[in-house]
Amino acid sequence: MHVGVSATVAGPDDVEFVKACELAGADSVWVPEAWGYDALTPLAHLAARTDTIRLATGIVQVGARTPAMLAMQAMSVQQLSGGRLLLGLGVSGPRIMNAWHGVPFRSPVGALRDTIEIVRMVAAGERLQHDGAVYRIPLDLDEETGGRPIRSMVPACSPIPMYVAALGPRSLELTGEIADGWLGNAFMPEHADAFLAPIRTGAERAGRDLADLDLAMPVAVEFTDDVEEAGRRHAGGYAFTIGAMGAPGKNFYNQAFGRQGYADEVQHVYDLWRSGRREEAAAAVPFDIGFKTNLLGPPDTIRERVRLYRDAGITTLQAKVSGSTSERVDTVAQLVDIVREVDAEPQRSVVV
Repeated sequence: MHVGVSATVAGPDDVEFVKACELAGADSVWVPEAWGYDALTPLAHLAARTDTIRLATGIVQVGARTPAMLAMQAMSVQQLSGGRLLLGLGVSGPRIMNAWHGVPFRSPVGALRDTIEIVRMVAAGERLQHDGAVYRIPLDLDEETGGRPIRSMVPACSPIPMYVAALGPRSLELTGEIADGWLGNAFMPEHADAFLAPIRTGAERAGRDLADLDLAMPVAVEFTDDVEEAGRRHAGGYAFTIGAMGAPGKNFYNQAFGRQGYADEVQHVYDLWRSGRREEAAAAVPFDIGFKTNLLGPPDTIRERVRLYRDAGITTLQAKVSGSTSERVDTVAQLVDIVREVDAEPQRSVVV
């Protein structure tokens, strides 16, 4: 099992944090993209300041760029970093696509498939010709109007591993079918098959195995003796995700919690949030949602939770840490040590 770290890179202190995590044994750094900074520009900067750590987008939003532009940016980072890029992709949601990027939220599964196929085609040095569910390139094949397929003017680069951030069953199946890795969320190892079963279905349809994918899971990591306080705090933090993320009826996080047995509780939180009762909504999020989706507690508790993730098949833990730079690095280093200890133990039965 690998340890990655989530980091917003907006200044020198953030760069020093990533460099320290690299020395502490972190395998990858995941830079987010929402409606603030982009993900790829910081990775290009980190490529010049680090040596071995994998540089991952966590995630870039499909639809915010054309697939060809995404391929160009990804190839640039891959070249500058000596082949260390991990390209995490996600569809975001209708609200961000419409209200921020001003583009329609079209066929998310089709857009993901098209984007992955186009990026791979461009990065491999092939002429770009694609007729997919969302993207048709060239738009017009009439050579007189300039429609002849184009090949990148720079050499092909080393293969770029592509991860899909997926929560819904159709996107999870697509992940298993064509992606190099899965970037999960809202995941409890006790209910792993709610996510892994559709990934396995997609993989088998393509003649692949679940073991062919890196299964990466973001987790807040907090070493504390007050498990109840930490779990309740992180549970309350989910109120915004449950109440405000996504258009009505299209909140993929709520659907994911529902498939893990929390449909009624999540609906109650959603109703409270939408009625303006936000403190009540935060208090109503079940403790288990805060505790079981993260790594919270003293070292022995976290060690047992890491075992559950390992036994469920998770291969990368993406640590989200808080505090000063030194505190965050210490947390990452502790997690790296625990993961190494757990990896040395015999594998237990798979959790489903």
